[in-house]
Amino acid sequence: MNTIASTPLLTRRTGLAALFAAVVAATFGAPLPSFAEDRSIKVGIVSGEDEDVWRAVTEEAAKKGLKIETVVFNDYTQPNEALERGEIDANAFQHQPYLENQIKQHGYHIVPVGYTGVWPIGLYSKKFKSVAELPEGAQIGVPNDPSNEGRALRVLENEGLIKLKEGTGILATTADIVENPKNVTIKELDAGIVGRSIDDLDAAVVNTDWALKASLSPAERIAQEPVADNPYRNFIAVKQGQENDPWVKDLVASYQNDTVKAVFEKVYKGTGLIAY
Repeated sequence: MNTIASTPLLTRRTGLAALFAAVVAATFGAPLPSFAEDRSIKVGIVSGEDEDVWRAVTEEAAKKGLKIETVVFNDYTQPNEALERGEIDANAFQHQPYLENQIKQHGYHIVPVGYTGVWPIGLYSKKFKSVAELPEGAQIGVPNDPSNEGRALRVLENEGLIKLKEGTGILATTADIVENPKNVTIKELDAGIVGRSIDDLDAAVVNTDWALKASLSPAERIAQEPVADNPYRNFIAVKQGQENDPWVKDLVASYQNDTVKAVFEKVYKGTGLIAY
């Protein structure tokens, strides 16, 4: 009798346990995956050699349970717009002076979270082998976006081609030139065009990534900005308020490692340098 009587009780207990488990599973999920294992993100990058680097980053991230989809842009303005609108979760293409200028212009809420590389900007020429050979009235191209134009003008100043107004910051423009001993003409062009226009110029200051795209070689670089204390290190950036999210830490670690460093050095062949 005891055995027969206990059967309904056991059944009721089993049923209640099953019901409780079902409620927990419906409410909280069963089992709960880790944050990183369930995370997919979109990262904006600029087309070109960096695509090869980010393939390696994506593979490293997968080991951490972080799935990266790269979104490739063809100019410098779109990645920040897309990040601000929430169309992507992070981007990796810019340095601090550029971001500061973009924030000033557009009010973006974007912050850096981890350095990537630095590409020392250079003065290139297909017609002359040195700065000293540049003739009177030489036409020199520079990028026309505020941060890179100031950077380019600093290269020309370092080489004695021009002198900028005392106290001029990193956002210098041609209006800040106070001395021009060779009467050079500064041609302000889009960063993506200046390198490709070098055949029509005597020289051009070109960002390294665009120099590679324009098939300019290190042998055609007749001057270069100093690398020491360079403020133009590139970084990964995210929306303000997300910088301490767990996936951000995984993203940065997926870039900052020896595997990606080896790919970076192979792709950029010394024109770009690891900056972390």
